[in-house]
Amino acid sequence: MTDPLKDLQKLKDLFPDMEPYVPDPAELKHEKRDEKDLLTPQAKAQMKLYVSRDKKHRGGKQVTLIEGHIGPEKASIELLSKLKSMCSAGGSFKDGELIIQGDHVRKVMDYLIKSGYKQTKQKGG
Repeated sequence: MTDPLKDLQKLKDLFPDMEPYVPDPAELKHEKRDEKDLLTPQAKAQMKLYVSRDKKHRGGKQVTLIEGHIGPEKASIELLSKLKSMCSAGGSFKDGELIIQGDHVRKVMDYLIKSGYKQTKQKGG
Protein backbone atom coordinates (compact mmCIF):
# COMPACT_ATOMS: atom_id res chain seq x y z
CA MET A 1 0.00 0.00 0.00
CA THR A 2 1.36 3.43 -0.95
CA ASP A 3 1.40 6.41 1.33
CA PRO A 4 -1.15 9.05 0.11
CA LEU A 5 0.95 11.91 1.44
CA LYS A 6 3.89 10.88 -0.71
CA ASP A 7 1.58 10.89 -3.73
CA LEU A 8 0.53 14.44 -2.88
CA GLN A 9 4.15 15.48 -2.52
CA LYS A 10 4.88 14.04 -5.96
CA LEU A 11 1.95 16.02 -7.36
CA LYS A 12 3.25 19.18 -5.73
CA ASP A 13 6.67 18.54 -7.22
CA LEU A 14 5.09 18.39 -10.69
CA PHE A 15 3.93 22.02 -10.32
CA PRO A 16 6.72 23.85 -8.44
CA ASP A 17 5.82 27.29 -9.83
CA MET A 18 2.21 27.16 -8.70
CA GLU A 19 1.25 30.18 -6.59
CA PRO A 20 -1.53 30.44 -4.04
CA TYR A 21 -4.95 31.42 -5.41
CA VAL A 22 -5.58 35.16 -5.64
CA PRO A 23 -9.12 36.26 -6.58
CA ASP A 24 -9.59 38.12 -9.82
CA PRO A 25 -10.16 41.88 -9.26
CA ALA A 26 -13.10 41.76 -11.68
CA GLU A 27 -14.81 39.25 -9.38
CA LEU A 28 -14.30 41.55 -6.40
CA LYS A 29 -15.85 44.47 -8.30
CA HIS A 30 -18.84 42.26 -9.15
CA GLU A 31 -19.37 41.48 -5.45
CA LYS A 32 -19.21 45.17 -4.53
CA ARG A 33 -21.75 46.00 -7.24
CA ASP A 34 -24.12 43.41 -5.74
CA GLU A 35 -24.02 45.31 -2.45
CA LYS A 36 -25.12 48.47 -4.28
CA ASP A 37 -28.15 46.60 -5.65
CA LEU A 38 -29.55 46.19 -2.14
CA LEU A 39 -31.84 48.82 -0.64
CA THR A 40 -30.85 50.94 2.32
CA PRO A 41 -33.17 51.20 5.34
CA GLN A 42 -33.86 54.84 4.42
CA ALA A 43 -34.94 53.86 0.89
CA LYS A 44 -37.23 51.17 2.30
CA ALA A 45 -38.82 53.61 4.76
CA GLN A 46 -39.51 56.17 2.01
CA MET A 47 -40.95 53.69 -0.49
CA LYS A 48 -44.76 53.71 -0.79
CA LEU A 49 -46.01 50.17 -1.33
CA TYR A 50 -49.61 49.18 -2.01
CA VAL A 51 -50.78 45.64 -1.31
CA SER A 52 -54.03 44.42 -2.85
CA ARG A 53 -55.83 41.25 -3.89
CA ASP A 54 -56.92 40.76 -7.45
CA LYS A 55 -58.57 38.10 -9.59
CA LYS A 56 -59.30 39.91 -12.85
CA HIS A 57 -57.87 38.22 -15.94
CA ARG A 58 -56.51 35.38 -13.82
CA GLY A 59 -59.04 32.64 -14.46
CA GLY A 60 -60.93 33.41 -11.24
CA LYS A 61 -57.91 32.72 -9.03
CA GLN A 62 -56.92 35.27 -6.43
CA VAL A 63 -53.46 36.80 -6.29
CA THR A 64 -51.78 39.28 -3.97
CA LEU A 65 -50.26 42.28 -5.77
CA ILE A 66 -47.50 44.50 -4.39
CA GLU A 67 -47.18 47.74 -6.34
CA GLY A 68 -44.79 50.66 -6.00
CA HIS A 69 -41.53 48.83 -5.33
CA ILE A 70 -38.89 51.02 -6.93
CA GLY A 71 -35.21 50.33 -6.95
CA PRO A 72 -32.96 47.66 -8.43
CA GLU A 73 -34.73 44.73 -10.05
CA LYS A 74 -32.50 42.38 -8.08
CA ALA A 75 -33.87 43.77 -4.80
CA SER A 76 -37.44 43.27 -6.06
CA ILE A 77 -36.75 39.68 -7.03
CA GLU A 78 -35.07 39.00 -3.69
CA LEU A 79 -38.09 40.42 -1.82
CA LEU A 80 -40.43 38.33 -3.99
CA SER A 81 -38.43 35.21 -3.19
CA LYS A 82 -38.74 35.85 0.56
CA LEU A 83 -42.47 36.53 0.28
CA LYS A 84 -43.08 33.39 -1.79
CA SER A 85 -41.29 31.19 0.73
CA MET A 86 -43.08 32.86 3.65
CA CYS A 87 -46.52 32.37 2.03
CA SER A 88 -45.67 28.91 0.63
CA ALA A 89 -46.95 30.04 -2.74
CA GLY A 90 -45.75 30.72 -6.24
CA GLY A 91 -45.37 34.13 -7.75
CA SER A 92 -43.73 36.30 -10.37
CA PHE A 93 -42.39 39.77 -11.11
CA LYS A 94 -44.11 41.46 -14.07
CA ASP A 95 -44.29 45.10 -15.13
CA GLY A 96 -42.88 46.34 -11.82
CA GLU A 97 -45.47 44.40 -9.78
CA LEU A 98 -44.74 41.56 -7.42
CA ILE A 99 -47.44 38.90 -7.82
CA ILE A 100 -48.00 36.16 -5.24
CA GLN A 101 -50.52 33.41 -5.90
CA GLY A 102 -53.34 33.27 -3.37
CA ASP A 103 -54.86 35.66 -0.84
CA HIS A 104 -51.94 36.57 1.45
CA VAL A 105 -52.58 40.29 1.98
CA ARG A 106 -52.31 40.22 5.80
CA LYS A 107 -49.13 38.12 5.85
CA VAL A 108 -47.49 40.29 3.20
CA MET A 109 -48.48 43.54 4.94
CA ASP A 110 -47.08 42.33 8.28
CA TYR A 111 -43.84 41.14 6.70
CA LEU A 112 -43.27 44.35 4.73
CA ILE A 113 -43.82 46.57 7.77
CA LYS A 114 -41.48 44.44 9.89
CA SER A 115 -38.88 44.54 7.10
CA GLY A 116 -38.68 48.33 7.17
CA TYR A 117 -41.20 49.32 4.49
CA LYS A 118 -43.00 51.75 6.82
CA GLN A 119 -45.30 53.32 4.20
CA THR A 120 -47.08 50.10 3.24
CA LYS A 121 -50.83 50.42 2.73
CA GLN A 122 -53.62 48.04 1.75
CA LYS A 123 -55.43 48.97 -1.43
CA GLY A 124 -59.01 47.82 -1.97
CA GLY A 125 -61.11 45.71 0.40
